[in-house]
Amino acid sequence: MTRQELARKIYEVAYLRGEFKLRSGQTSNEYFDKYRFESQPEILRQIAKQLAPLIPAGTEVLAGLEMGGIPIATALSLETGIPALFVRKKAKEYGTLQVAEGLDFKGKKCCVIEDVVTTGGQVLLSTEDLRKAGAIIGHVLCVIHRGEGNPMATAQLELKPLFTMAELKTAGGQA
Repeated sequence: MTRQELARKIYEVAYLRGEFKLRSGQTSNEYFDKYRFESQPEILRQIAKQLAPLIPAGTEVLAGLEMGGIPIATALSLETGIPALFVRKKAKEYGTLQVAEGLDFKGKKCCVIEDVVTTGGQVLLSTEDLRKAGAIIGHVLCVIHRGEGNPMATAQLELKPLFTMAELKTAGGQA
């Protein structure tokens, strides 16, 4: 599947119109429902194939953020052989009390994996938690960047989206 075909597929299955409150608190009249593309095996497989080349050299761990980043990180892990880490929005209050589940990531180069980024608020919070626990993080990959520029530059994070919202809308026939 070409990049353009993948963009069209994501648009067809996930683009919604209406009134939606975003995690950032903003209201939008258009929305990409990530679960509609993450739940489709062939689309998820193609996302992983096309995101894989964007993974920075030397990455030792793919840190998938709860909840939408986890299936993407898992698919990328299967595609690349790089281990995945599952990152909670807040540390577990029972059992191991960890903010992230999987392998030991202290001192390892982690690449944060997210589904959709607008302002990057959750990415910033989760990155701070991971860094406090010893992760080395400089890069974030996402499937869709809804916003403008790099909202995470102040945290020394480079954002690499597979698609911008504008690209997906163009692929779906909305110029």
